[in-house]
This record gives sequence, C-alpha cells and structure tokens, in this order.
Amino acid sequence: MALGIRDAAIAQITAPAERRRYLFLQGPIGPFFGELAQAMLALGHQVHRINFNGGDRLIWRLPGAVSFTSPGSVWPAFLAERLDEWQISDIVLFGDCRPLHREAIRQARGRGIAVHVFEEGYLRPNWITMELGGVNRHSSLPKSPLWFRDAASSLPAWDEGRPVPRSFFSRAIWDIAHNIGVLLYRWRYPHFRTHRPWPAAAEYKAGARRFLLRPLARKRSARMAQRVRELQQPYFLFPLQLEADSQIRFHSSFGSMAPAIEQVIASFARCAPAEAMLVVSEHPLDTGVVNQREVTQAAAQRAGVSQRIIYLECGTPMDLIQKARGMVTVNSTVGIQALAMGVPVKTLGEAIYDMPQLSDQRQLDDFWPQPQAPDSETFAAFRQVVGQATQLNGSFFCFKGRRLAVAAAAAKLNSPYAPSLYGPQLNLATQANAAAEPAPFGTDDLLGILRTGT
Repeated sequence: MALGIRDAAIAQITAPAERRRYLFLQGPIGPFFGELAQAMLALGHQVHRINFNGGDRLIWRLPGAVSFTSPGSVWPAFLAERLDEWQISDIVLFGDCRPLHREAIRQARGRGIAVHVFEEGYLRPNWITMELGGVNRHSSLPKSPLWFRDAASSLPAWDEGRPVPRSFFSRAIWDIAHNIGVLLYRWRYPHFRTHRPWPAAAEYKAGARRFLLRPLARKRSARMAQRVRELQQPYFLFPLQLEADSQIRFHSSFGSMAPAIEQVIASFARCAPAEAMLVVSEHPLDTGVVNQREVTQAAAQRAGVSQRIIYLECGTPMDLIQKARGMVTVNSTVGIQALAMGVPVKTLGEAIYDMPQLSDQRQLDDFWPQPQAPDSETFAAFRQVVGQATQLNGSFFCFKGRRLAVAAAAAKLNSPYAPSLYGPQLNLATQANAAAEPAPFGTDDLLGILRTGT
C-alpha cells in the first residue's frame, strides 16, 4: 500500500531548496523502497529505478522504471549510461555486497554520488539501518572508543524507539510474492542470477519442512532453554548466523557457518573451564537448508565435548544472554544486545562493535578462562552515535513499521546535509583508528551532520 503525500509524517517534511535525483536499485523484499520513492516524489525530488528481475518489476508500482535484462558483464556500461542520462545525485540500495550493487558503489565513488545503504538494524529490535557509503565492515564509523565518547557528549540520549510488531508473516508473504514475480517474468530477465548461495526453491523446500516441524522445535528449545536456566555451572553462548548472510560470506574469513562452528567448539574444548557449558543457538529465521544441528553435533563429537554442548533451535532468549559468562559470535548484531547487558563478547569476524573497551580483543583461546566485560560508558556512547548516525525506527515489512521507517528515511534523504562530505570525513576518522585517537576533524561538523533529519 502506497503512503502518499497525505501521510502526516511525510506532509510535515519541509521541501528542500535543492531537488535531488535518486536512483533506486534493489531493496528489501516488499514495498518499502516503492513507498520511500513515492515519498521522495511527493517532496519534489526526481526518482528513477532499475529492475533486475520479475520480482522487482511486480512489486515496484511507480511508473518510469527501466529493466536491466543483459548479462552481468554489460552492467557497468549500462549503469554508467543511466547515471549520465539521469544526472543521478544519490543511489539508494539494500545490501552493499550484492555484485550489482558493488559496481554501483564503485561508480558512485568515482562520480561523487552519495550512496545510501539500507540493511537490517544494528540496534534491534525496532530499528533498521540506513548508512552513507556502506554498512558493517564497509561502515565509515571509526573503531576508536575516544572518538565515540567525544562524539556522543553532545548528542541526544538514546531511547528504544517505538515498538514495532514482529514481521515474520509479512516478510514471508512478500518473499513469496517476489519469487512468484521472478518465475513469471523469467523470460524477460533471462540473465538474472540471485546473489544468494542457493535458489529460492531449495530454501522453500527446506523452509516448508522447518515450518511443519516448528511446534516440536519450539517445545525442544523451551525444554533446553529451561535446562540452561537451571544449570549450576557457567555457560557461554554462541549464536549462529544465516548461511546467506553477507556478514558470514563477505565480512568474515569463514564463508559459511560450518568452519566457524568447528573453530569455536575446538577452542572451547581446549581452553574453557572444565565445568563450563556451551549453548549454541540457531538463527530464528534459518530455513534449514544446512542442518546446523548436525554440523554442531559432529564438531562436538570430534572435540570430545558432546556432553557440554546444548543446542537451541529457535534463537536465544534474552534472559539467557543476561546470565551468560560470555558470548562468542562471528559478527552478529546479537553481540550488541549482549554488550548492552554488560556480557563479555568475542567476535571472530569484522563487526562495527569490535573495538577496544567493547569486545574482548584477545585471541579466542584466551577468552574462555577469563572473558573481559565491556566498558559501560563506552558502550553507551557507541549506541548513541550509531543510533543517531545510522538507525531508523521501524521495519521493512509490517505496515506500521514501514510507515515509521519511510517517514524517517524520507526526512533524512530530504535533509540539507552535504552527503559528499560525510563519507570522506568519517573515512579520515577510520584512518585515525591505529592511534585510537579522536578523528582529525571538527567534531562539531560531524555532530551537525548526525543531528540532521532527527
């Protein structure tokens, strides 16, 4: 459902002096990008769109979209022509690791075009990410605790935002609609290849089986979670991530979860206190294409610690995080939730929160005997800055969440800040990380940018 200019939050946004020209590439599954584009049109900006498959075409309802139907080798030249023809000032996309998007970001940097990257929220629940230039490992935010504390000193206090309903059903419906479109228009987009590691049919087959067995899985997880609560010995948490997650495929050295599971369990067997347990929790959205329970059991058997491993199938309850002795993760945002509770966290991949005074900076083998807790003041500053600079209250899928997020994103895109200055300034801050000193530019300038659109 389109929002339209009658949406109160959009109607209250003041039209800018400068009209910008936005190119929308692939977005999250569903109508979020279409609703955001309509909001930008209502504010007087120009909007362009490139569809890459039938799902894009089916869900995007605004006129004037063009289709890319050629082989991927033609994409750089096709994109360059569109950027010149439309005189694009801003590119909007979801996920900066998709092959087509990586080329778009490369060309944008060479042309001084601002790139607004959307992704799932760093600070979940109730938030999504919208960041200039890149997200996760590609984020321009520095890894300096001093910088974050300095930047946070004059920012508004963090708040949890408006609660957003859970969106699993909406997400599933839009995913099905998208893939129906891909099938219906396959003749029109013969060269389209998904960025995911396996076709939708494989995920749906595994997901259908998982859905049918879900009631039993919930009972097993509830029983095992209760067992953890009743433990008289310490336990560590290891939340798994999705196989298709760019965090695993591109922002870690593992490429998939199996080698990460192997490394964590082997290290736990060698170095964790003899009385400690390891709770491995499956991602709640895992469709089961890869049976992570079997992978975990095999690794535990090889390491000789099968009796010390507890497997949860339906995610990690918050109360288990709070009472854990520590958490090991590749780079999951669950790590941020653990830091918020003062729980020690060890990351194995590249994460925006992997920095001194937040995550444990020692080797994994050294983490188990005496995990180091985060500094609460540094975490508070980190959350303030990350929230202000990159987070939007809302969600991509449910209607209420989309209304919140579209209004916030439109205000930020519509704001008069200079996007061409934002990325380079923060890149300078990143280059200063080696010395762990505040960024070598005016903090007031950065804070003015961070406050824009809030």
